[in-house]
Amino acid sequence: MADAQATTTLQRSPAPTAVQRSSQRLRNTELGLLLLALAVAGSAIVLVQLGALGHVDGHIATLGAGLAVLVLALHVVLRFIARDADPFILPIATALNGIGIAEIYRIDISPTGVREGWDDGTKQILWTALGIGAAILVLFLVRNHRMLQRYTYIAMLVSIVLLILPLVPGLRLRNAAANVWVSVGPLNFQPGEIAKITLAVFFAGFLVARRDSLAMVGRKVLFVQLPRGRDLGPILVVWVLALGVIVFEHDLGTGLLLFGMFVAMLYVATGRTSWIVLGLLLAAVGAYAATRVLSYVQGRVTNWLDAFQGDLYYQVGGSFQVANGIFGLAHGGLFGTGLGQGRPDITPAANSDFIVASLGEELGLVGVFAILCLYLLFISRGFRIGYSGPDDFGKLLAVGLAFVIALQCFIVIGGVMRVIPNTGLTTPFLAAGGSSLIANWMIAALLLRISDTIRSGPRVVI
Repeated sequence: MADAQATTTLQRSPAPTAVQRSSQRLRNTELGLLLLALAVAGSAIVLVQLGALGHVDGHIATLGAGLAVLVLALHVVLRFIARDADPFILPIATALNGIGIAEIYRIDISPTGVREGWDDGTKQILWTALGIGAAILVLFLVRNHRMLQRYTYIAMLVSIVLLILPLVPGLRLRNAAANVWVSVGPLNFQPGEIAKITLAVFFAGFLVARRDSLAMVGRKVLFVQLPRGRDLGPILVVWVLALGVIVFEHDLGTGLLLFGMFVAMLYVATGRTSWIVLGLLLAAVGAYAATRVLSYVQGRVTNWLDAFQGDLYYQVGGSFQVANGIFGLAHGGLFGTGLGQGRPDITPAANSDFIVASLGEELGLVGVFAILCLYLLFISRGFRIGYSGPDDFGKLLAVGLAFVIALQCFIVIGGVMRVIPNTGLTTPFLAAGGSSLIANWMIAALLLRISDTIRSGPRVVI
């Protein structure tokens, strides 16, 4: 009788469906890659301590272990509320974030590092914890990315408020090189980092509604189909907005980032290369005008062109930072000096604007190439998520968020390597800075949510 009851119970137990098995495989793959990413980050911290101090410090290891618990908690959250999310986004973000923490901590324990108060490595771990918390909050609040389309114009208003906050008397951080920081008590924050996300939501919703009119053919000039004059309004408005950020806030990087994101999303929405041509022309006109009118832009262009000129190298605000970043990369060579064994701290802002030069010195060209491959994989997953989606809003939002990371990497790393002038942006996930780190984790959460929504619908292989 007992055997018969057991057989009946087994027969009534529902077998996992193919969809459930697929979700489990995704999360198991993510867990394996996540453990590998945590191992890479932990090993980097240990190697930094052995190379610079000759022993392992338990304090930073304890903080790192706490951070690993938070990352695994995010993985558990995904198992419950986003079971079909992309399995690569979280491990890549974790690996980049962990490598960044290790190098920031390495600069803290250098001869010229922090001597009083909390070191930047500890602060970066705490900011990472807040970033992961923000990512979990986004996943709980945004259960379907399509709901964001209803807030298109609210996102526009929020973006405008965030961009003008640093200009409000009493909120602006004093003695800052650029007017991009807001100071509220002991907290300093860069609202433009969050504005990247809200603007991506606005651009996606706006372009979905206006795509047909923007895609209509206008006049043909030099083998290029230009849009109609009435349709030039959106790109001109964003161009003026970007110029306003550059002029009034002295933030060249954010201005380029916002305009570039809009042009890229406009191209994806319409498929017309004429928008790319117009965007490049407007960017060139704006850049030329900025170099003629704005002294800080002139200085950055001069430092870029004549970085190794003797007088400029020793001049206050000159090319000392740019040149030393190049010297650090050259010192690293192919395989680097080893973690904890270089002198990246000689370069100003070695843990933020020039963290790529710091990593290039201690990890070499091979290490920098591996980091770039992680970025390429992250960006390619974002593009793949977008193009696999059945809805136009999700496609534009995912592509826009992925393109923001791509363009920011190009602007920052290109500035460090003297491909383009330095702009003052930070490298996503790697560089010290709480605002940027929280925004990047929120971008990762949105990409995870979009991929989960896509997979939860009609089965699409991505």
